[in-house]
Amino acid sequence: MNDRSGELLGLYQALITEVKSQFVEDNTLTAKNLFKSVTQGKEFLRLKEQAGEDELALVEQFLKRDIASFLREQNADSLSHSPSLIALENTLWHWLSEITDRSQVEWHELTQDFKHHGYYQSGDIVNQGIMVCTNCGHEMSIEFPGVIPDCPECDHEEFTREPLTP
Repeated sequence: MNDRSGELLGLYQALITEVKSQFVEDNTLTAKNLFKSVTQGKEFLRLKEQAGEDELALVEQFLKRDIASFLREQNADSLSHSPSLIALENTLWHWLSEITDRSQVEWHELTQDFKHHGYYQSGDIVNQGIMVCTNCGHEMSIEFPGVIPDCPECDHEEFTREPLTP
């Protein structure tokens, strides 16, 4: 790198430092506002004096690109700490865990159905689901693990289980 290139690069780095300091002072500035502010500053004027037209056009393109990249980085960092994003992420994880839990319960209940050949007796312990009396068709919703009681409608002792809904 020759002296001229080194000097232009130094001035360009000063412009980028100016972008960062202006953003720290006011983080609501847009890329357009930052570009306009920096190109009116003293560092840019010094660069303008030393660079030719083609070099200046190239510097402006690089500056626009680097400002946009810098703002994307800054916004990505602030977005990752956003309460809204954290709440959304937690909700998503909760939904996924419910799906996983529900599918594991379904597999467990399916194996129980195989063991019982599809029929349950009062006194059997079941997890969750809807138990249907084989005599009268009365449905009992079982929400938590417990013992199946006799049918409250007809005192019958045999039930089938409705499949869990997703």
